Amino acid sequence: MIFRRDRFGLGQKETSAAHGSARGEAHGLPRFAVDATDDIGDAAQGMHAQSPARARLALADALSASQPVTSRERLAGRIDTLGSLIAAIEQQRAHVVLYGERGIGKTSLVHVFAETAREARYLVLYGSCGVEARFDDMFRTFASEIPLLYHSDVSPTADETEHNRTFADLLGDQPVDPRELADLFQKIVGTRVILVLDEYDRVADPAFRRDVAELIKNLSDRAARVQLVLTGVASNLDELIGFTPSIRRNIVGLAVGPMPEAELGEILARAEEATGLAFAPDARQLIVKMSGGSPYLVRLLGNRAAARALDERRQVVSAGDVLAGTEAVLAEWNAGLPRRVQSQLARAEVRGAWPMLIAAARASGTPDGWFGLHDVAGESADADMVSIRRTLDGFTGEIDLFDRDGGREDGIDGREPRYRFRTQGLAQLLGLSAALARAGR
Repeated sequence: MIFRRDRFGLGQKETSAAHGSARGEAHGLPRFAVDATDDIGDAAQGMHAQSPARARLALADALSASQPVTSRERLAGRIDTLGSLIAAIEQQRAHVVLYGERGIGKTSLVHVFAETAREARYLVLYGSCGVEARFDDMFRTFASEIPLLYHSDVSPTADETEHNRTFADLLGDQPVDPRELADLFQKIVGTRVILVLDEYDRVADPAFRRDVAELIKNLSDRAARVQLVLTGVASNLDELIGFTPSIRRNIVGLAVGPMPEAELGEILARAEEATGLAFAPDARQLIVKMSGGSPYLVRLLGNRAAARALDERRQVVSAGDVLAGTEAVLAEWNAGLPRRVQSQLARAEVRGAWPMLIAAARASGTPDGWFGLHDVAGESADADMVSIRRTLDGFTGEIDLFDRDGGREDGIDGREPRYRFRTQGLAQLLGLSAALARAGR
């Protein structure tokens, strides 16, 4: 246990920090609570084993919501999904697509998978996709990280000049195409290579997606020792890779769904073990319920609540800490919205349509954010399409919460319109607001 209220003391390092803090407070200036370090073990040298400063440092590591989990020691839950991912790579020699909602833990899962694969001597290369991602740029970068010593035509006893070369040195000056790349990767021996394309849903270039599909087919046809793992926001496989029958037999799709409550509780239990804090049963239940299966929200709300307890030098995190921390998160998110949107959310007609907006927020969890009337009806107690359309259309004009695509306003053309929240982050704010309201605050 790191922090216990009834046994509190300062080590040499903390004493120094405390004196510095006192000097800062004398001038009315806040200070950092602990020194910067990459390793809690290094940072804690000289600190009392049960000190609040050490607990605060451990909290930042155990319940960080701004960074993915990168090691098995910090991963809670997802054991079955991780096992399925490993089996697909190792036993089926397949390429894998991980898909699910935003904030559901796909990136954390793939980081832990990469660590596990590297321990088994796989060469794992990670790339994060962006809107402007280009096939040639990304895969040249991958090739530049594969040593030429893994090439079948290069002897392990080659002279030293070969040791500094990579597969990228064998690519020409012209943009690389999938067939050329597959021919090159077919020459890999002595290891297996896993190429991770994270946030694949962000890729806007259709040619990039076509080339990746073609590469998967060519690698599989050549039995190359290279496999791709794609991750992205999607509700099904087709949303992420499109309708490509030619590669379906080469791909295993793994859905990453909302976390069960037991696994969400495990995240908090790991934090308790790391920090010495304890979440009261009602506080734990509140965090789990409000998270809606999202490990991101469990970490965010748990971190805020625990930090509040530490600020007040309490070992037990209460339900009041959770509610106050959640309200602080909502206040920050709201402050980040454009002033125009903030004023619109305060208007009576918007407040009156709050349940419909909450349903729209739940329906918006698609890769591009677009949703239809039936999507909202599936999340709402009101299944009246006319009423839903009237409400959503009412917020595409002067009150412009939504963008609208297709479908005439008079409905004569028979097409169902699509909608999307115009302001990024608004759907997430509405969802957490609803969760807080359900908690009775």
